Amino acid sequence: MAPRNSPARTSVPRDSAGAAERILRVAREQLFARGYNALTMDALAHELGVSKKTLYAHFASKDDIVAAVIDAAGDAIRSRVAAVLADRGLTFTGKLREVVAIVGAHWSRVTPSLLREFERFAPALHRRLEELKQRNIPLVIGNLLRTGAAAGVVRKDIDPDFAVEFWLQSLNGLLAPATLERLDLTPRGAFDKGVRLFFWAVLTDAGRADLLSSEKGTST
Repeated sequence: MAPRNSPARTSVPRDSAGAAERILRVAREQLFARGYNALTMDALAHELGVSKKTLYAHFASKDDIVAAVIDAAGDAIRSRVAAVLADRGLTFTGKLREVVAIVGAHWSRVTPSLLREFERFAPALHRRLEELKQRNIPLVIGNLLRTGAAAGVVRKDIDPDFAVEFWLQSLNGLLAPATLERLDLTPRGAFDKGVRLFFWAVLTDAGRADLLSSEKGTST
């Protein structure tokens, strides 16, 4: 079994990819529904109707399974966001709304208690989650800012690199379990509030008007 402090990205043989995907799908459901500590190889094997030997044929440990769940989420976010940003039929505000929905959906099932479990019992997984943010946030926010600047709805005086770093550091603080508990927010709630405040500051008057119009249209 691999050490708990060093989960590796699992490479699954091509002919067993379907089985591995099923393991990850069920593990993801159990992780978000019950938490990290309640997700055990015994419980997962029982839910899947297989032996633990079968699980270990695909993944070296529980932490390797959770690491693969995190990696898959990161891959899905990047793929879906790239498709939205490339959609010429969407306005900047439309792209912003779609991107927030995509990222927010992935955070919607993450709870402060789950983040706390990662911090206390699986620091390597907590670091992996942080690394996912470090990879995805600059890509997502940076591309949005540049797209908005080209469309005239993001202020030209904004330094995209600084703005991305500012947002990333702010998000890190907002998603800290202690902060979420103090503000009585979920990670999804903190993300939604933070991203709106951030973009309100960087949008031009035209961009803000478009954002307000978009929000009114969504609420009706």
